[in-house]
Amino acid sequence: MTNERQEPSTTADERTMLEGWLDYHRQTLAWKCEGLTDAQLRTTAVEPSELSLMGLVRHMAEVERGWFRKVLTAEEAGPIYYTEEDPDGEFHLSESDTWEEAYATWQSEIGTARRNAARFGLDDISEGKHRRTGERFNLRWIYTHMIEEYARHNGHADLIREHVDGATGD
Repeated sequence: MTNERQEPSTTADERTMLEGWLDYHRQTLAWKCEGLTDAQLRTTAVEPSELSLMGLVRHMAEVERGWFRKVLTAEEAGPIYYTEEDPDGEFHLSESDTWEEAYATWQSEIGTARRNAARFGLDDISEGKHRRTGERFNLRWIYTHMIEEYARHNGHADLIREHVDGATGD
């Protein structure tokens, strides 16, 4: 695995630092998936868990969409992989699910997230509300939550990757 991630400057302003750490963690997940086949990316590590690297990427596409489209801008964006009948659909993979599609979808959601966030200041309140709690959030909170979400799932990705081919790394 190559490592082309870059930590943000230790003296950056707050927004640059938050965006930098979010991008760092996005790059980390991509790095954990690098060089594997579709079958390897669909591999789960521990029964009964359904977590796989491809599933994590699909999950993060849903998370990016949820926070930066539905909550931040109140866009009526439906789910990508899950349904009411299958609320964990992003983790339910078949042989026809490909890395090419999952990665392209994830990157598209990241691009939309960046464009949407650029319209807001850190203290600006979201136009939409959380679907379960009805709360609104400022962009700072959303960035911080997304960093936490990626960091947690990157820990999962570490373990899955090691199980798949023995590769390790921070």
